[in-house]
Amino acid sequence: MIINYWQISAWCLAILCIALSYPKELWPRLLQLPGYQHFVFASAVALTLLWSVKAGIVPGLELFFLGITTLVLCHGWRIAIWISCLPLALLMLFNSVSLAEGGAFALTTFILPALFSYVVFSWSYHYLTRHLFVYIFIAGFLNAALSIVLKIVLTSGWLYLQQQHDWHTIYHNYTQLALLIWFGEALLNGMAITLMAVYRPEWLRTFYDNEYLSPDR
Repeated sequence: MIINYWQISAWCLAILCIALSYPKELWPRLLQLPGYQHFVFASAVALTLLWSVKAGIVPGLELFFLGITTLVLCHGWRIAIWISCLPLALLMLFNSVSLAEGGAFALTTFILPALFSYVVFSWSYHYLTRHLFVYIFIAGFLNAALSIVLKIVLTSGWLYLQQQHDWHTIYHNYTQLALLIWFGEALLNGMAITLMAVYRPEWLRTFYDNEYLSPDR
């Protein structure tokens, strides 16, 4: 297996981003919060299943649901990035993602989308009314839709840079499918966020009952 310059660069950038995003609170939370270990493990398993189920028209141009917006809202962007490393390791172990493409996969699938998801949440928190429906539809539903569109655009650019396919093939068999998958991704994350906000708000690290459920809002 030959790893080219761009793939090495992607790995270096991914490792740098993961190192810089190290969550100092992760180990204390794992050791001190009852059940948090199970929640982290369940999150990693859920991502692995989501990323393993792929569909596409042309081999190598498959789409899959991300679930990264829900992960960010549950754990924060730093822990979300570190949790996502486990599914990536499993996918590489079972040859679903090649070692050469692992760095680019990390950048386009969870590092940059996680950062983007947190920026959208932060924007909605600071500049919009703090209401349950704003949290669900903006920080959850719309955020997830934009995040998967970002992932598809980034991956399209990467595939073209690698010259694995010509742009016409990438655009018509991959990029344009963003018009179809965005709603499914938004619905999946929106439903998950809604259920947790109603029944398990303690699972959402970015959800504050006294602000989003305040009767005077």
